[in-house]
Formats: sequence, structure tokens, C-alpha cells
Amino acid sequence: MQDSLVEYGARRVIITITAILCALLEIVDSTIVNVALNEMKGNLGATLSEVGWVITAYAIGNVIIVPMTSWLSQQFGRRNYFAASIIIFTVFSFLCGNATNIWELVFFRLMQGIGGGALLVTSQTIITESYPIEKRSMAQAIYGLGVIIGPTLGPPLGGYIVDNFSWPYIFYINIPIGIAATLMTLQFVRSPKYAEKRKVSDVDWLGIALLAVTVGSLQFILERGHEEDWFASGWIVTFTVSAVLGFILFLWRELTFKYPIVELRVLKNSNLRIGTIMSFVLGFGLYGSTFIVPLYTQSILGWTALQSGALMIPAALTTAFMMPIIGKLLSKGAKQQLLVSLGLFIFFIYSFWGYKILTPDTGKDAFFWMLIVRGAGLGLLFIPITSLSLSTLKGQEIGQGAAFTGMMRQLGGSFGIAAITTFIANASQKYRLNLISHLDETDFAVQQRLQALKGSFIAKGMTPDAAMNAAYKMLDLSVTKQATVLSYMDVFLYLGVIFLICIPFILFVKERKSKEKIDLSGVH
Repeated sequence: MQDSLVEYGARRVIITITAILCALLEIVDSTIVNVALNEMKGNLGATLSEVGWVITAYAIGNVIIVPMTSWLSQQFGRRNYFAASIIIFTVFSFLCGNATNIWELVFFRLMQGIGGGALLVTSQTIITESYPIEKRSMAQAIYGLGVIIGPTLGPPLGGYIVDNFSWPYIFYINIPIGIAATLMTLQFVRSPKYAEKRKVSDVDWLGIALLAVTVGSLQFILERGHEEDWFASGWIVTFTVSAVLGFILFLWRELTFKYPIVELRVLKNSNLRIGTIMSFVLGFGLYGSTFIVPLYTQSILGWTALQSGALMIPAALTTAFMMPIIGKLLSKGAKQQLLVSLGLFIFFIYSFWGYKILTPDTGKDAFFWMLIVRGAGLGLLFIPITSLSLSTLKGQEIGQGAAFTGMMRQLGGSFGIAAITTFIANASQKYRLNLISHLDETDFAVQQRLQALKGSFIAKGMTPDAAMNAAYKMLDLSVTKQATVLSYMDVFLYLGVIFLICIPFILFVKERKSKEKIDLSGVH
């Protein structure tokens, strides 16, 4: 049964390409929008927090559907479900481009996310099952390429499209790819046999509802918490309560129902348990650092979207270069926990480096090697974590396991971004107050600086009063900027510390439990 889906030769190549195309579609789409938010805001007459919903809605749609993917594949047959997802995704991409107001766009993004969530996880399952067991690590490497290059391709591609065309084209670009992927899926992808359909009465409707409520609320809290000022807002409190209650009821439901929609028992597998936690950390680091570097270069250094996107490309290429090598190492029997620990350590070096080089005017070259190091670290983390999670699962469990790690990676990313935005806002307030207390108007250096600024403004034709005001404004701006940079430095430092803390944890846990298991998987 196990190897019935294994493909060889040209078919395997085509299936792999189809699956990666779909994963790329999904991932590029989650980051490509970030660059176009300003255009959308002006074009649709929305406020900044409204336009943030364009990202939030997509993430909510994703996170709700991901845990259900393995069940939906059973219900409709994997090929049909995969093809249907691509079609939903493509149709709503077209509608997104045609949206006339912000809430239309948000709704279409939610639907697009529901189509897109499946692409990510199902493509991982398809790739994993198309390769024989001894080549699984290689398969994960190929898939990982797509997943890691995706978020990096989004911003520069989006920047290019927005600069040269208009924002709807970031959605239209999905249409030809979607059509091609649908045709290839229907032609080449096969559905596994081990899945019986359920009667409508056997479907875990309550489970579906509870899942949507729990994960949707959680995602809402994470994405909007900062804007709404966390628990000061009634909305956030309401959603927190619904997330907690929903989660408890969901656990009870899934463990007592005959045909649960999410098979929680898969988590008995200790490797998958650790892998799920590690996927969360990976999401935190991957999305968090993909989010913070462009944010810093655009808001502090004033780069364009295209420039800050292009900055990330060498790092992505490094990762791409590492992937196959690590896949090979794993097939040769390298210890997964050593690779993961090394990856975490390299990530720590990257974060510490970031902490060291950030200034209000860091040059382009300063980032180059730091981001190359990040690329190398990601390569070492991604595949070993994924293949470790799925290494001792069989058959149907693979899809269920992939759904867990995928969901945790997404949630980790949202957690990371929510934590970072809140942290930066609070820390920069704190640093600002701190810096202002050192600025004394009677201080000679301060007076000199103000007089110099005033002189330069008068030379530009301002009246002395206006020039003095402008000088104060300039000083204020530079204080704010310094404070923000200090808080960015802290983010880098703390991210690094989080990764360091994970290292002993990994070495300690895996060795003890998985000695006998890993040898077994080499046997069949």
C-alpha cells in the first residue's frame, strides 16, 4: 500500500513541478500584497487598519482550512480536492483584482485563503508520497525550496508589478499559473486508495465549526491585537474568550467523536510532537525576520519596495543552494537533531549580527553577508524539522502530520509578527522618553545643533520663527528614528536568544526517544 503512489521518471518530475507551483502560488500570495497596501489604501479609499485586513483575512482563511486538508482529501479524493482548491484560488484571485471596495476585497481574500491553504499542505503530501521512502528527505528539500523562496519572491515581485502596472495585477498574475496547475493536476496527480468517504451524517460538522471559531479567533487576536490595543478592546477580549472555549470544546470533540475532522491521535508520535513545536519556532523566525528586515529598510532607511525585496534575494538563493545538499546529507543518515541545532545556532549568529549593524543609516552592503547567514540557517532548519516530523509516520498519517506542521508554521508566523509589531511600538515609546530626558535645551551641543538646523532652514528661505520650529521638528524626528532603531535592535537580540534557548531542548529530547525509530525507517 505504502509505495502505490510512488512515481518514476517524467511523471514524477511533472508532479513535483505542479506541486511546487501550487505551493509557490500560495506563499507568494501571502507576502506579495504587503508591498501594495499603500496603493490599495488610496485606490479603495480605506484606512491603514482596514487595509491590514487584506492580509488578516487571507491568513484566517489559510489557518482554518489547513487542519482540515487531510480529511477533505479523503472525502473528495486528493486529485479532485487539489484541483478544486486551485480553481477556487484562481477564481478569487480574479475577483480580488476586480474588487471595488475594501470589504469586497477582504471577503475575496478570505475565500482565496481557503482555496490557498490546501495548496500548501496537499502539495507537501503529494511530493512526499511520490518519492520512495529512501528519497523522502530529498523530496522535502525540493518542497522546502518552494516554501522558503516564496516569501522572499513576494515583495520584489509585488514591488515591480505595483511600480510598473497597478495593484490588481498582483492578483491577475495567479490566473495563468492557476489554469496550468489545474490541468496538470487533473492529468497527472493520483488519489490514494486508503480513504473511505464518510456519509453526510458522519461528518464532524461541530468539529469544523469549533475549529473555524478557535483558529479564526486566534488569528484575529494576533493580527489585530496591536491595532486595537490588546485587552483594552472589547473585541479582543470577546475573541480571546471564544478562542479558549472553542479550543477546549474542540479537543473534547475530536477525542470523543468517531470520525474526527482532525486526527489529534497522530500527535502520539513523539517525533511529530517535537516537529510541531519546532515548526512553530521556525514560523516565528522565518516570517518574523522576513517581516522585520523589509520593514526596517523601508521605514527607517527609506528604500522602495523593490529595493528592500531585492535585498532578500541572495539569502533565498543561499537557502536554495543549501536545500539539496541537506537533503543528500539526511539521506546519507546525518542526525537530524544536529542539523537543526546547527541551524538554530546560525540563526542566533544572524540575529546577533543584525543587532550589531542596525543604525539610522546602515548601508546596503552591511546587510549582504548577514542575510546570507540567515539563508544558510533557514536551509538547515527547514528540511530536518519537516522530515523529522514526518519520518516515522505511515500512509494516511503523513497528510495529517503535514497539516499539523503547516498550521503551526502559519500560527508561529502570525505570533511572531504580532509580537514584533507590539514590541516595536512599546519599546520605541520607552526609548523615546529615555532619549528626550537627555536632551537639555541649555546644553551647548543641543543649542549648536538647533542653531545649525535653523541656519540651514533660513538659507532655504524660511522666516526665523518658522526655521526654529522646523529645527525642533527635525530634532524630534531624529529622536523618534533613533528610538525606533533601538527597538529594532532589541527585536533582533531577543529573536536570537529565543533560538539559542531552543538548542539544548532539541539535543536533549530527540536523542532519547528516537534512537530505535530512525534505524527502523531505514529498514523498509
